[in-house]
Order: sequence, then structure tokens, then C-alpha cells
Amino acid sequence: MSRPPPSPRPVRPAARPRAADLVVFLGPSLPAAEARRLAPCRVLPPARAGDLFAVLPERPLAIALVDGVFEAAPSVWHHELLAAQAAGVQVFGGASMGALRAAELAPYGVVGVGRIFGWYRDGVLADDADVALLHAGREQRWRPLSVPLVDVRAAALAAVAGGLCTGREGRRLVAAAAALFYQGRTWPAVLAATRLPAAARRRLAAWLPRAPSQKAEDARATVAAAAAFAAARRAGAPAPPPVALPPLPSHARRLRLATARSVRPDGRGVPSGRVLRALSRRPDADRLAAQGLRRGLLAALARSLGVAVDAAARAEAERRWLSPLGVAPAERAGFLAACGLDEGAAGRLVEDLALEAALLEAAGTVLPDGPGRLEGLALGARLTGAWVEALGGSPPAAARRRPRAGPGRRG
Repeated sequence: MSRPPPSPRPVRPAARPRAADLVVFLGPSLPAAEARRLAPCRVLPPARAGDLFAVLPERPLAIALVDGVFEAAPSVWHHELLAAQAAGVQVFGGASMGALRAAELAPYGVVGVGRIFGWYRDGVLADDADVALLHAGREQRWRPLSVPLVDVRAAALAAVAGGLCTGREGRRLVAAAAALFYQGRTWPAVLAATRLPAAARRRLAAWLPRAPSQKAEDARATVAAAAAFAAARRAGAPAPPPVALPPLPSHARRLRLATARSVRPDGRGVPSGRVLRALSRRPDADRLAAQGLRRGLLAALARSLGVAVDAAARAEAERRWLSPLGVAPAERAGFLAACGLDEGAAGRLVEDLALEAALLEAAGTVLPDGPGRLEGLALGARLTGAWVEALGGSPPAAARRRPRAGPGRRG
């Protein structure tokens, strides 16, 4: 199911990795301080829906997804991990929610790490609830309050291997734990619910509270694998090969639009939803929205008609977008980040512009009896007052003040 982790080979002397290169979503599986001791990284709370979209414009090199929320808030979406892969950000998953998502998305390049990931990949486990546990909040550093079933399973295997119980008694332990609701699954509750001989019970009661956590072990491995990848990228290794992905559906695009952070010059991120609310208060908001909708609709129509564009057309579309704005190549990444765009989202925007241009170029033939270029010129000129100006007259005053061309518009 999974492809081997990318193993980028440094092509020049190693550069010092930065904390911003690696983003780790982490909660009860491992203390944040331990993750930071393993590698330079930025540790964020357990991922919710939109959290991966939010960090992509900041251009990390890798993401380690370990913990994620469920029940209390929408869980991180599969589309977010795919969007990260499309943006050239390698996602590693393990231990908990990360193991689930990695097992599901391994064919798309998400790299799974650890024993729990392997259990899901190989069909040993199938129920998402096996990684669930009750934990404290941020103020108590996500301290675990119950035991996940995957840790019971790992502890039972270790107890059998260590001679603390028989294989049959180990299976009873797991079965009794599985019958408990995850929020009340503590070691005393598991032992109380398990039918065991007295001697085995005493041995397990003394050992189980000290049993190593499989989740913690896999979380360490996930952070380490992602950190090694980020360090290699920082040292000059190439990005992972692009993965062909289906386009984001509208609900995912809207979540991305609301949550992706636009990066200010001082490095602080502002949720794009806040930028949109400010834009909505501008007097020309309706004009900007109409202009964007026309472009979006034309690109969507082009796709529905089977119009395709090549790399050269996309490069030309990007040039027609950025050159009039005075964005030099060296400023490109900063400008895109300020727009709240990661490489994947920027690539989609450029493709839209290229599709729009291709559709306009073929307007006379792409539809039955479609409009020609001169008809378009006449319509545009009459709408802007240029027609009257060409006639030798003066266009209305408002038309003289109105901008006649936007980025990428054909003259």
C-alpha cells in the first residue's frame, strides 16, 4: 500500500535545519518538549479540519501528523494531506490520527511510520477507535487520561514475550480492553474486566502501568523520519516527485480559503478568512468578486470542455500575472505567501489563468457559433467607453477613472 519513504540524498554540505522546516501536530502521544529535543520543529496542537491548510503557505518542508482531534471538532481532512503533497510538502503520519491517514493515503505519497501504521496498513486493525483515548486540554499539555487500545495490544504482546502471561491471557486482556468505552479504559479498569489467574494478575498489575506506550514510540519515529527528510531538503535534496491528484471539491476549497494563513512581511500569519472580511468592506468588493468569478467560471468551463494547457502556457500565464505587479522572481515566494497561497494553490490559480486564455483564444470554435475576437473587442470597448474614445469623442468621466486591464488580461 505504501511507497518507501523518500530518501533524498544531500547534494551539498548539510545546512542547519530550521524549526520552521518541520511542523508537528502533536498532543497526548508525546510531550512537545520531547519532540523538540528530537529535532528542530514547530509543534502545534492536535490537528483539526483546516489546520494543515493553514500552515501550507508558510512553506514547511515536511509535516509530521501524529495526533488529531475527533468528536469535539471536525477531524483533519484527507484533502488537506493531499493538498500538502501537491504543494511539495512531504507528509509523514504515525502513532494515532497520523497512522490512520497515512494508511489511507499511502498510495498518494503520504509516508506512514511505525508499528501502529503497519497494523492499519496490513489490516490487523480496521477500527479508528483503536487509537482513541481521553486526554486533558492544552493547559495540562494534553496529558493522557485513558489507555488507547493500540497500547493495550502492544503491552499484551510484550507481556507474553516477557513471560508475564500466556498468549491466551494476553488475548483476554485485549478483548476485555476492547469491550470498554475508550474514555473509561484505564489499566485498573482493564485488569478488573479481564479473567486472569491470580499470579498473572499480580504480575500484570505491577508491570502494565509502566509498560512502554506504542503511541509514544511511533510518535518519536514519525518526528525523527520527518526531521531527517526536512534536514536533507534543507541541505539541497530535491522535493518529492509531484503526485497527480484530483481537484479539490468546493467544500475543501472554501475551508482552505478560510484557514490558510497569509504571511505578513514580519512573518506573522493572518487567517485568510480575516483578509477576506476586510476585502468585503472595500467599496470595490463587488467588482473584484465579479472579476474573479468570471475568471473562475471560464476556467471551469474550459475544464468541462476538455481544454488542456501545457507547462509553457502555465508559465506564460504566471508571467502575465506577476510581471504587471512588479513581482521579481526572487520575490515570488514571499508574494505568494502574502496572498495565502502555497505552491499547490498557486499552481491551480496559474492553471486557471492559462485555461481562461486558452478558452478565449478558441472562443469562436469551442462553442457552436461562438463569439469571435472582434465581437469581444467591440463589447469590451462599448462597456468601458473605449468605443466612444476611438470614435474621437470623450468617454464618460467615470470610465476614464476605471481600470481597463487586470493581471493576465489580454490586451
